[in-house]
Amino acid sequence: MNETSAPPTFTTRNPATLEAGKSYRGHSAADAARKLAQSAEAQRHWRRATLAERSQCMRKAAAVLRARRAEFAALMTDEMGKTVTDGLAEIDKCAAACEHFAASAERYLAREPVAIEGANAFVTFNPLGVVLAVMPWNFPFWQVFRFAAPALMAGNGGVLKHASNVPGCALAIESIFREAGLPDGLFGTVLVASAAVQPLIEDAHVAAVTLTGSVPAGRSVAAIAGGALKKCVLELGGADAYLVLEDADIAPAAKVCAAARMVNAGQSCIAGKRFIVVREVRRAFEAAFVAAMRAYEPGDPRDPATRLGPLQSVAARDQVHAQVEASVRGGAKLLLGGVVPEKPGAWYPPTVLTDVAPGQPAHDDEVFGPVAAIIEARDEADAIAIANASEFGLGSGVLTRDLQRGERIAADELDAGLAFVNENVRSDPRLPFGGVKRSGFGRECASFGIREFVNVKTVHVKS
Repeated sequence: MNETSAPPTFTTRNPATLEAGKSYRGHSAADAARKLAQSAEAQRHWRRATLAERSQCMRKAAAVLRARRAEFAALMTDEMGKTVTDGLAEIDKCAAACEHFAASAERYLAREPVAIEGANAFVTFNPLGVVLAVMPWNFPFWQVFRFAAPALMAGNGGVLKHASNVPGCALAIESIFREAGLPDGLFGTVLVASAAVQPLIEDAHVAAVTLTGSVPAGRSVAAIAGGALKKCVLELGGADAYLVLEDADIAPAAKVCAAARMVNAGQSCIAGKRFIVVREVRRAFEAAFVAAMRAYEPGDPRDPATRLGPLQSVAARDQVHAQVEASVRGGAKLLLGGVVPEKPGAWYPPTVLTDVAPGQPAHDDEVFGPVAAIIEARDEADAIAIANASEFGLGSGVLTRDLQRGERIAADELDAGLAFVNENVRSDPRLPFGGVKRSGFGRECASFGIREFVNVKTVHVKS
């Protein structure tokens, strides 16, 4: 986007009905540059604010989120199809993150003394400046607050470039921080196309970049940030593996796996996608798993009882279905679903594939929808090897009655940033979040997340 081009217009579309929603006038290149400059100017003052002053604003942001939670949940439903129940939970999680970092930032950012003879030596954590956030649509509030709460508490500014299908969510987040009393312009939203990201990253007012998104988007942002010598954190795709061992309690394990697969209609980087089952319990698991997945019936996402809403767009649904069809052509067998409903909207049913093997999309790629892949393993060692053979390494799970065995595998054997035993993987502001391999690098949340966008500075004062 050049300086003279007309600003884009962003029109939302309800994925459940395909009806057009609101239209939003985007920002020109000059508008976006002004937003970055405003954030940088506000940040020069914000970095001098005490942690108590920052905490007060962050707690107010949490209060605003809770007061307007129904409004924000409905906005997510309209723009990207999230069920209203999941939307309300997402807003509550954002509020909890604000409160966590308001309470914990002083501890996370405290100076760390270093014992050196003849000197007063310590490490301090100073803000970097303005952090540009390039964020996706699938958790349109949480993924923003996951970066914003710690970054702002550390004394940084923030500018958000959100996904083009959630402009209302993007502007709402800006309004939350404004209502919370942050300095004018410290946190801003720019409504621009993806093609406009490069000049934003290269802008002199931007100190660092964070992106949650696809592997191609991560490569692009990392290359641009690297060329500009700017720090970046990337949270990319996942093909999370859950190991179902021969000693697992099958019925509860199947419910955990179904919950893991169906989070946000399967549109989550940390949704379980590959279920690696030891041979001797495979048939029992398949039966229990199909029953658990069948319980997720598609319905109106505005109804609090609905557990499965639409996917974010028809194009996204068609991509998922193409991956299912290619997997079946490659030898996978359908146990459930796999048929596109004959009705308007981006609908896709709960789907279970078995006999999934290398060379099939369900085995090798990330399937971003309600499609589960069952892969047979000979034993524990084979299951671990299959799990680690993936190019991704975000989340992982182990289902077993032997908690010591599960802990050993989770802690020492699985190549992933998160490993859960007998539960589905989830993010939490108290725990570091991120991946390895093609799932990205850097961490969000906890002390590790707040320290990603600070200058870790050595101070040495001779006695």
